[in-house]
Amino acid sequence: MPERNVLVVLFDGVQSLDVTGPLEVFTGAARAAGDPGAYTVRTAAPGGAPVRTSSGLTVVPDLDLAGAPRPHTLVVPGGQGTREPDARVLDWLREHGPAAERLVSVCTGALLLAGAGLLDGHRATTHWSVCEHFAREYPRVDVDPDPIYVRDGRISTSAGVTAGIDLALALVEEDLGREVALTVARHLVVFLRRPGNQAQFSAQLAAQTARRDPLREVQHWVTEHPAADLSVEALAGRAALSPRHFARAFQAETGTTPGRYVERVRLEHARRLLEDTADPVARVARACGYGTPEAMRRAFVKALGVAPAEYRRRFRPAPHPA
Repeated sequence: MPERNVLVVLFDGVQSLDVTGPLEVFTGAARAAGDPGAYTVRTAAPGGAPVRTSSGLTVVPDLDLAGAPRPHTLVVPGGQGTREPDARVLDWLREHGPAAERLVSVCTGALLLAGAGLLDGHRATTHWSVCEHFAREYPRVDVDPDPIYVRDGRISTSAGVTAGIDLALALVEEDLGREVALTVARHLVVFLRRPGNQAQFSAQLAAQTARRDPLREVQHWVTEHPAADLSVEALAGRAALSPRHFARAFQAETGTTPGRYVERVRLEHARRLLEDTADPVARVARACGYGTPEAMRRAFVKALGVAPAEYRRRFRPAPHPA
């Protein structure tokens, strides 16, 4: 089994969970594989000096960043320290980042990779709150604000905090197999992995709440009645507006179209039923307004990259033993 040298970059203002999440996954995977050399994980900071995380925790690095060996997997976490990045970190990334076999960022660590020119021409994501800034600041990066992580060749970027664990588990599954990744996930009490293109947050959070009562009431009604007729015409009737006026007003006030909002609500409801019940897929499809299992399958594959049955297999908790 080849040894994979994992290097985690530290700096003042780093988010501690962005560091410890992937670190626990990789070190746990080496133990689960029965080979301590499967991953050798080290941390490094400018000058080898202790860093203070955004939560006030002090972390002592293993190495001086300037003398760190060429990593197989280079992990760049995020945190408040990415707002005014340490020039020594950016310079080191510019010089040594291209030599790493895998580049990985967690949360706003993507801003450091982009600042070093390592994401130009690549698709990437980061925490939803900074995606607009990311896209404006680095127009040569194809920023996707929706997924929890994105993999583009040797470059992998993830959204905030726990998404770094999801991404690290996906890398372990690729390197060492599903059973090792599953063992680590069970130890950390997390699901094996969420699909990378699962949305960062729910339909209700993704859409703004409408200002006007009729539109806000329509939003609430949709979430409570996903199996109903949710066509633009039907929803416009509930709001006492013409379909054209309703569609324009809904998008202006919520930031999304009625159709897209309905798609997200139905998908979210279907996910909950698959996770929380043993109902057959056909019944779940009807309860969520898809009509047929095939229509729901197409929606899941498009949005999540997996079919409903596979989603349930991954994410429904195992029953407790008698």
